[in-house]
Amino acid sequence: MSTRPLIGVLLDYEASGSFSKRPHYALRTAYFDAVWKAGGLPVGIPYIEEARDAYLEALGGLIVPGGFYPFPAEVYGRPANGDAVHPRFAFERTLMTDALSRDLPTLGICAGMQVMAVARGATIYGDIANEIDCAVDHLNEKPAEQHAHTVTVDTGTRLHNITGLSEIAVNTAHNEALKDIPAGIVVSARAPDGIVEAIELPDRRFAIGVQWHPEFFLDDGDPNFRLFEHLIDAAGTSS
Repeated sequence: MSTRPLIGVLLDYEASGSFSKRPHYALRTAYFDAVWKAGGLPVGIPYIEEARDAYLEALGGLIVPGGFYPFPAEVYGRPANGDAVHPRFAFERTLMTDALSRDLPTLGICAGMQVMAVARGATIYGDIANEIDCAVDHLNEKPAEQHAHTVTVDTGTRLHNITGLSEIAVNTAHNEALKDIPAGIVVSARAPDGIVEAIELPDRRFAIGVQWHPEFFLDDGDPNFRLFEHLIDAAGTSS
């Protein structure tokens, strides 16, 4: 049997697209590559409600990845409008809540960070380019494989302990950002314009969210890659 801890990676969802005109799961290979290189055994998690508890019971850790899809109106601080909830959010909202309740080591990336915060009561800006004054192009500044800007990491946070740095160069690809952040969520990094770039939950053994995409930087010693290494370490001690 493998000694690698099993790391679930939530799959993304497409109603139709170039792969199929019918609903299908999709996710970039970089997430799985990052888990494997860091010492974990990656497995994709589909949206099967009846299997959610079984997956969480089997996993040593969880990654909720990025993705471009709408959240319900109330997540943006607006009244519920009765619109159908996107299939991914309908599943991941409970998946994230249950994972945190179980104290399962969890890494949220981009949209996954936002879901982690929403699970603890946060709200989100739906369009930062028009809702707030951004000094950084958070959406299209550079390709995801390239650093686009830096983030300042607060000393004393888990992110600071993991990276050993007070400033990290990151990529960027988002038009949403955390807005109202309740007590219990620690903001551990911000962009130069103040946008929240990383959070952590100090009451959990390992629950970190980052707004950027660390799976594109897998060089040994890269501070972004250390996030995966520490997730695997935490998963290994819990399995």
